[in-house]
Amino acid sequence: MMIDKTQPAAASMAQEPVKKKRGVAIQREIAVLLAMVVFNLIFTQHFVSLQTFNVNLTQVVTIVIVGIGMTLVVATGGIDLSVGASMAIAGALAPMLFMNIEGPLGILLAFTLPILAAAACGIFNGLLVTRLNVQPIVATLVLFIAGRGIAQVITDGSLQAFNNPAFQWIALGKIAGVPFQILLMLVLVALFTWIVRKTLFGKYLLVTGGNEDAAYLSGIPTARVKMIAYTVCAALAGLAGLISISVNSSSDANVVGLGVELDAIAAVAVGGTALTGGKAYITGTLIGALIIQLLRYTLLAHGIPDAAALVLKAAIIIAAVYVQRKRG
Repeated sequence: MMIDKTQPAAASMAQEPVKKKRGVAIQREIAVLLAMVVFNLIFTQHFVSLQTFNVNLTQVVTIVIVGIGMTLVVATGGIDLSVGASMAIAGALAPMLFMNIEGPLGILLAFTLPILAAAACGIFNGLLVTRLNVQPIVATLVLFIAGRGIAQVITDGSLQAFNNPAFQWIALGKIAGVPFQILLMLVLVALFTWIVRKTLFGKYLLVTGGNEDAAYLSGIPTARVKMIAYTVCAALAGLAGLISISVNSSSDANVVGLGVELDAIAAVAVGGTALTGGKAYITGTLIGALIIQLLRYTLLAHGIPDAAALVLKAAIIIAAVYVQRKRG
């Protein structure tokens, strides 16, 4: 799906105020993250270690990857509650492919077909939103409920355990001692930051979320922009699903992607992207995910139950939305 480049004038209007606010938003999130790092440096034992660094980063990878797609959808003024189900569907399909088709072909299909299946979920969501004018939260709730059921049907409700180093390299492999999944996450953050900031699609994305009616009257294909956003979001969720099952050496449709939609939305909100649309801070989503992960680590390191992290996560979302509202 291509974006028409003949009418870029309206899209450029969104960039000026966004550029002025982006730096302030990112600086604020970095300050919060650094404050948490300093706290752990002083009060948390064994915080300064390569193992702690790797554990925190690898645990945040899937949230960031899903959060990138969620940022695009939220920028259009929408939401996607079905990303966890898309992860589960991709995670259910992959083992069936590489366990039943031997050699490189099985590995290739295990990486491509599940992501395409997840992208199809995004197309379904996009059609409901753009063609049938279903509210995004309702449209994506359909696959939130049915998608995990589809994954359970694919696996017959059973756990799929496996040991396939070639497939699992996406999560367990390393390049120069750095886990590949971390490098992949950083590449995706850089790529989509560039797309949002420098491409015509990025400009159209922000204008569509800022004022869809004005964007449409200006000639911007708002329906196509939304379709792309939902499709990319679901495809990234499918990729995150492959990483998730690779880490655990198993695929369980009941568990893969469970609750990730809330973590992704929290990362987007904490990262400064307004849930009302019109903004997209990919780097902010990365920082927001790191803040949430570091908060959870800090609580666990000091003997506070994980349930408390859920309560604080909810409080952080409320605070982030309140700050955005005050700024707006």
